[in-house]
Amino acid sequence: MSGTTAAPTRARPRPFRQFIVKAHGRCNLACRYCYLYEGPDHTWRTRPAAAPAEVLDRTADRIARHARDHALTALSLVLHGGEPLLAGAGTLARFTDTVRARVPEGCAVHATVQTNATLLTHDRVALLARHGIRIGISLDGGNATLNHRRVDHAGRPSWPAAARGARLVADHFPEAYAGVLTVADPTTDPVGTYESLLTLRPPVLDLLLPHGNWSAPPPHGGEYGDWLCRVFDRWWSAGRRETRVRLFEECLALLLGLPAATESLGLAPFDAVVIETDGSIEQVDSLKSAYDGAAETGLDVFRHDFDQALAHPGVAARQAGLAGLAGRCRACPLVSVCGGGHYAHRYRAGHGFDNPSVYCADLQRFIRHVAARLAEEGGTP
Repeated sequence: MSGTTAAPTRARPRPFRQFIVKAHGRCNLACRYCYLYEGPDHTWRTRPAAAPAEVLDRTADRIARHARDHALTALSLVLHGGEPLLAGAGTLARFTDTVRARVPEGCAVHATVQTNATLLTHDRVALLARHGIRIGISLDGGNATLNHRRVDHAGRPSWPAAARGARLVADHFPEAYAGVLTVADPTTDPVGTYESLLTLRPPVLDLLLPHGNWSAPPPHGGEYGDWLCRVFDRWWSAGRRETRVRLFEECLALLLGLPAATESLGLAPFDAVVIETDGSIEQVDSLKSAYDGAAETGLDVFRHDFDQALAHPGVAARQAGLAGLAGRCRACPLVSVCGGGHYAHRYRAGHGFDNPSVYCADLQRFIRHVAARLAEEGGTP
C-alpha cells in the first residue's frame, strides 16, 4: 500500500475483535465536511450501494471462522455505512442473528449500528432492540445550530429528524442506547456543545478529532487541545457522572497505568477490520482521509480469510505498539498515554505514516492538563 509505514518485526498478531460491516455504502445526508464522500478517496463510487446477501452471508462465515480459530470469547459487530439503516432494519437484524448463530458457542457478539438517527422510527428501533443491536448516533451537538452543516442532498437540515430519532431511543429504548459520537469543533463553545449533548441523555460520549494530517492539516490547528480541556473541566467538576466520555476515561486510565486504548490514545494493538459492500476487506475508513485507496488491502471475503488481513503491512504497523512509532514519539515521555495519536493523523505525502500526529501539540496540551487535574485530586499520573 503506497505510503504505509513498513511493518516492524512483531510477535504473533492480535486477532481482530471488531468487525465493521458496511451494510450500505451510501448516505441520505450530504454533510459538507464528510471525509468519506468529500475527501480524497473515491473507492465508494464503484461499489454497490447496499451489501448483497451473498456478501453478508460470506462475511458471517469469515467472522465465525476467525472467532473459532482464535477462540474468541467476545467480538464487536459494528453495522456501518454510509447510513446503515438504508439497508433496512430487518436486514441488519437478520445479519446479526446469522453471525450469532455461526460463531462458536461461548462467543458473545456485541452488535451496534452507527446511524445519523434520521431514519429511526419506533418500529425500527424496537426491531433492533429485540435483536440485541444497540444504537450509536453521530451528531455535531445537541441542537439545530450545532448541526447546521448536517444537511440532506437537497440542502435541507437533518436536525429535526435526527433529534426525533435520538430522543426516541433515549425516552423509550434506553437499554439499546449506545451513545453519541461528536467531532470536536473549536469554532463552537465547548461547554455549550457538551451541555447540549447532555440533553439527549447519552450513556456515553465519543469525542473525536476531525481527520486531518500533515498534507491536509485540520482547520484551527492548535485549538483542539484547549477545546478538549474545557470540556474535560466541565465533565470532571460536575460532582457526579452525567455521562461517560470515553476519551477522558481512557486518558485517566492510561495515566494511572491501567490497560486502556482508543484509536486516538494508548499503545494497545489495533484490532478492527472493515468489510465493504462488495466484500472487500479493508483497514478502517479514517485512512481514506489520507489519500485515494489508503484503506485497501487487496483482499475480500470470497477469496481470503481475516488472518490474511492480519498479515497486511498496514495492519502490522498498527499492531506494532511502540516499535511502530516515529523516533520522536518513542522518545516522548507521554508516549504510553498518547500512543502516537490516531494513525490516520500521522500521514504526510511522500513520508507515509511514520510521523507524529498532526495533533501532537493538542494531545500534549490535553494529556498534561488531565494529568494535572488528576494530581490535584491525589492521583498518581
